[in-house]
Amino acid sequence: MISYAQALERLCADVRPLAGEACPLSAASGRVLARDVASPMDLPSFDHAAMDGYALSAKGALEAGAEHDVGGSQAAGDATTGAHCGAWEIMTGAPLPDGLDTVVPVERTQLLSQDDDGMPARIRLLEPVEPGANVRLAGSDVARRAHVLPAGIRIEPAHVMLLAALGITHVEVVRTPRVAIVCTGKELQPDPTQPLAAGQIHNSNGPYLRAALAAMGVQVVSCETVDDTSDNYARAVQAACTAGVDLIVSTGAVSMGRYDFVPETLRGLGAEVLFHKVAMRPGKPLLAARMRGGALVLALPGTPMAVAVGLRFFTVPVLRAMQRLGSEPILHACLDTAQQPKQGLRHFLRATLFQDGEGRLHAVVQGPQHPFRIRPFAEADAWVVLPETAGDCPAGTLVQIVSMQATPAFPLTRMHASGAMA
Repeated sequence: MISYAQALERLCADVRPLAGEACPLSAASGRVLARDVASPMDLPSFDHAAMDGYALSAKGALEAGAEHDVGGSQAAGDATTGAHCGAWEIMTGAPLPDGLDTVVPVERTQLLSQDDDGMPARIRLLEPVEPGANVRLAGSDVARRAHVLPAGIRIEPAHVMLLAALGITHVEVVRTPRVAIVCTGKELQPDPTQPLAAGQIHNSNGPYLRAALAAMGVQVVSCETVDDTSDNYARAVQAACTAGVDLIVSTGAVSMGRYDFVPETLRGLGAEVLFHKVAMRPGKPLLAARMRGGALVLALPGTPMAVAVGLRFFTVPVLRAMQRLGSEPILHACLDTAQQPKQGLRHFLRATLFQDGEGRLHAVVQGPQHPFRIRPFAEADAWVVLPETAGDCPAGTLVQIVSMQATPAFPLTRMHASGAMA
């Protein structure tokens, strides 16, 4: 049996990063960048007005009371006009006429006269104007050739806005991970429309894993339920390998009982077992292996919370490593319920969170942490992680917390990061 940190290090050392592929920007949200992005242009690409008003030259009279003839009008989308002195009516976003470099807002001027078409002909400044005021300069947001996005980040809608503004239509992203799910157990009824026979239970692990992985943008190639026989498990694993998956996640049959055939079956298929049994609770019997063809296998115990822990604290880091994503941030909260964890084991505890009147985040560990209980998991906000050396943890202890689900964003944006998750 090895520690959680040792197991994760051994597992991630065996991860093979996925190749990159071209992706249209319209389909890139949620994908992971495989290559740095540099700007092909200045943003803005030309000097333009930041508000409606009049364009002036800083070389002209900009003091209160100064009067200027208005030579014309410039709207957003108009081509730049030729050199001009005096004033020029201008709208927000319009390029500055050549020779003009300052904009005075229309509300800070007095209209003295209009031409026959009702266009401004002469204005007076009501306040002094600073040279260069109310002008957005070319490249003031992004300079041409500047690096705007680094490889290894998940593309969010704000990134799409930036890339679209730069005229970028395609980006290189990491190929989507392909995962197969295999649930073992003759007690499992895979079809929820069918009645349960004596001794049967509904398969909840498969739907949970499928939903959680899909929320991460992972392609779930298959989700199969097999009985407690080595041959059927071997067939499902081989079919997943033939389908070209990157990762196989199985549940059940991985401990020490007579029907726990997964370790020997994988060895019989030529897999290299990376480790079996981790000093943690729940989920201690977890096994990791590498198939001959390259696919990784994470064989999780079958109890629901062992599956949830295996997904959140092993599968998620593996998928992040495959996609070249960085480590997750460490988040902390004040423990409100004293804990006496067993020495030598890393504990993953379901908890609810609240913020006190001074803005401090608190974690309340829920009642009995039985690994078969699903409802408390559905009601929890976060995992509280207690390391192997935690010892007694009285109320008030600062503890690490991790988002409950395997989605990129933490549900409570008020929390602050302080490093990388161990």
